[in-house]
Amino acid sequence: MKFAFVMPGQGSQSLGMMAAYGDSPVIRATFDEASSALGRDLWQLVTAGPAEQLAQTVNTQPLMLTADIAVWRLWREKGGPDPALLAGHSLGEYAALVAAGVLDLATAVPLVELRAKAMQEAVPAGTGAMAAILGLEADKVQAACAASAHGEIVEAVNFNSPEQTVIAGHKAAVERAIDACKTAGAKRAVMLPVSAPFHCALMQPAAERLRDALAHIELRPPTIPVINNVDVAVVNDPAAIRDALVRQAASPVRWVETLRAMQAAGISHVFECGPGKVLAGLTKRCAELAGGALNDLAALESTLVLVKG
Repeated sequence: MKFAFVMPGQGSQSLGMMAAYGDSPVIRATFDEASSALGRDLWQLVTAGPAEQLAQTVNTQPLMLTADIAVWRLWREKGGPDPALLAGHSLGEYAALVAAGVLDLATAVPLVELRAKAMQEAVPAGTGAMAAILGLEADKVQAACAASAHGEIVEAVNFNSPEQTVIAGHKAAVERAIDACKTAGAKRAVMLPVSAPFHCALMQPAAERLRDALAHIELRPPTIPVINNVDVAVVNDPAAIRDALVRQAASPVRWVETLRAMQAAGISHVFECGPGKVLAGLTKRCAELAGGALNDLAALESTLVLVKG
């Protein structure tokens, strides 16, 4: 079986989510390592909350990175083989790169905390917004955004499935684009409870801060190929990986194309490596791929049996 792993990002977090994996020393050790690198207790946050703090971008991003890598390490500890390909959704790309050996967890955790702060601070509170557009083709969503900008920014930023596209930008422009999408036939349009308009051009200041931070971080060639969000490409040169991460902050997440690239590469199964099953739900809508989510210990162990044949 030729399989791939995908790593979830912001939005998959929930209070107590690591309890699904039982009392695993490797998971606790991963959280201890990340907490030490960050200087605060991520394990306490994920187990006891409060939930409002868990949902804050500056906490969610390092927390989800740590959770993804904890599940990855549990998979490896139990004898799980390497996937043929890796990818991660937005923040999840950092987890994929840690799994591929491009950078260490202790380096990645403060980096994604900086990323979260930079994204949060790129746009004044209340200025930006994001919305999920359901039941309308991506090209029609893009056309609606173009017609609704009126000198402001509104863009399609997450191509999550053929009929689910997330838009982001100035709040008023997003509201205009929602109306335009509904007029064009969208089944639903839902404003998202996020603190910043991620992955649109308004995030360019965050991208520049990331560029400065990444300039001082050593990256290594990946031991497992990683398909990046911004170009839907596998790159092995550390300078090219660094550049793709910088551009990713203010560019769309091309998830539909990523899954179709996996299928074209001969992948038959895609498994979500981390808490939750958001990405597993999208996989079957994007390509002819089987798979599931390693969202608890039983699912991880049954997947292990499946891939070992």
